[in-house]
Amino acid sequence: MSDEDFTLTAGDAEVTVRPGNGGRVGGLRVGGAELLRQGERFGCFPMVPWCGRIRDGRFRDGADVHQMPLNAPPHAIHGTVRDGAWKVARRSADEAVLTYDLVDPWPYPGRVTQIVALTEDALTLSMAVETYGSSFPAQIGWHPWFNRNLGAGTGGTGGTSEDVEVAFAPAWQEERGADHLPTGNRIEPKPGPWDDCFGMPGGVSVSLTWPGRLRLEVTSREKWVVVYDEQEAAVCVEPQTGPPDGLNTLPRLVTPLEPLEATTTWSWTRL
Repeated sequence: MSDEDFTLTAGDAEVTVRPGNGGRVGGLRVGGAELLRQGERFGCFPMVPWCGRIRDGRFRDGADVHQMPLNAPPHAIHGTVRDGAWKVARRSADEAVLTYDLVDPWPYPGRVTQIVALTEDALTLSMAVETYGSSFPAQIGWHPWFNRNLGAGTGGTGGTSEDVEVAFAPAWQEERGADHLPTGNRIEPKPGPWDDCFGMPGGVSVSLTWPGRLRLEVTSREKWVVVYDEQEAAVCVEPQTGPPDGLNTLPRLVTPLEPLEATTTWSWTRL
């Protein structure tokens, strides 16, 4: 199938999927209000085969050391799949399956499959990473840019409505070093603004409330979430299978018998 943009619908919810732009969700409209920041770099993109930054762009797999391009010098950030075109394996009115074959600069052959499933009150994103050969470390995550303000009418980003309120109760915060990477120490969660990774052992659960408009819950069985709210226009809530630099500090292995899998669900209620 073509890698052109398409839209899924369920009730008054609409999701724009952009296979040709990194397999990202380009937009999510609920009742006419656009919840995601618009633009080529925004929406919600998959982070595979790693999440956040890799220190100096290097990770070790056994005795081998691999160097990734430094796309956020001095580090490598957010994986490689957001830079490529995905294929549409199949789609219906409210669900789509996308695939992406891992290529250079990632040193291992494999395939990423992403399922985008929409209902009237929820969007579920699922991913799996499989290997074609040898085992390798990997991570899965999503990087949504939620509009800080839904605007006054039916979906602008300006206007008179109130800014989003973010609420969650993490067990710990990963101490962030001057290089924006976790130091390895776990600390008591601090008030924002954040560009930080948090631990939620019972599973990710973060609430975003646009007062008087909508409440959206970001959930996942994974226990790591990065919250980034230092930009004026948007707030990012990123469930992922490990912390930043996790290929080095907490690798999850993809094997021929066991793919790496993760799911996140965004469910909403109107206020």
